[in-house]
Amino acid sequence: MANSKQEHLQKNQLDFPVEKGEFVRWESRFRSWITVDGSAGPSGVGGFKAESGRYHLYVSYACPWAHRTLIYRKLKGLESHISVSVVNPKMTEISWDFADYPGATGDTLYQSKTLQEIYDKAAGQYDGVVTVPVLWDKKKQTIVNNESSEIIRMFNSAFNDVSGNKADYYPEELRAEIDEVNRFVYDNINNGVYKAGFAKSQKAYEKAFTQLFDALNKIEARLAHQRYLVGDTLTEADLRLFPTLIRFDSVYVGHFKCNLKRLDDYPNLSKYLRAIYQRPGVAQTVNMDHIKHHYYWSHTAINPTRIVPKGPVVDYTQPLI
Repeated sequence: MANSKQEHLQKNQLDFPVEKGEFVRWESRFRSWITVDGSAGPSGVGGFKAESGRYHLYVSYACPWAHRTLIYRKLKGLESHISVSVVNPKMTEISWDFADYPGATGDTLYQSKTLQEIYDKAAGQYDGVVTVPVLWDKKKQTIVNNESSEIIRMFNSAFNDVSGNKADYYPEELRAEIDEVNRFVYDNINNGVYKAGFAKSQKAYEKAFTQLFDALNKIEARLAHQRYLVGDTLTEADLRLFPTLIRFDSVYVGHFKCNLKRLDDYPNLSKYLRAIYQRPGVAQTVNMDHIKHHYYWSHTAINPTRIVPKGPVVDYTQPLI
């Protein structure tokens, strides 16, 4: 048992779970849902009604999982209805914190010093992993949900009457295919880069590396015949893949040793990435300074010098041909 709370948090924050040298992602703990009328959502837990001004989002610009929620907040017109706080990208052994940093906001609700304090406020002496994103209920003073895949589903539909934005990125007729693509992309690409980067053995690294680039090859081939991953329109599948792709050449190629190819070496994937980046509002959710400083500064087991590379220069605004 840890001798202090700080030691316990250090173990949870930076000593990633490992099985046979392979990275294992933590399970999210808060899984309630916001619905139109406050009734039970898919998890069976209700009581959270979609209302303007009631909810607050805690995020890091650096985190790809939190990035999903920022994109949805932007595309669904929720910025005036759901407030946000942005953490410092340099994650310490204690927790994500709200120390001053360009582009970070501090905790605009409670002036907390760390995100751990928000978790403690919701669950007493919270003993789990402190992660972003966090969807907070100002009325009940608690965390609704800290699972990004569920938060974006809420943002997709629960607030339609509040915002008047009816855009649907999870249309019923495409859900089965979206779910199938999501599973493939999550296991092999979204989480695949982490399985390569945090591997504790050569065998585990090479297994993840091979699966990652096999998957990228399959997506590259898929995009040779269609503009988006599912159907002929932007869907949740695309918005879940985008945060990983936008970090790939700047972080994952070097820092996570995912260096067989750069994303820029894939004609279809690189064009697809630029097309999404250039959609109105999306570029505003990308903060490459936060992204690079988080990974290269925070992961001292991988980069003990904390030197943040100056490059590469990637122009996502190039015209689509």
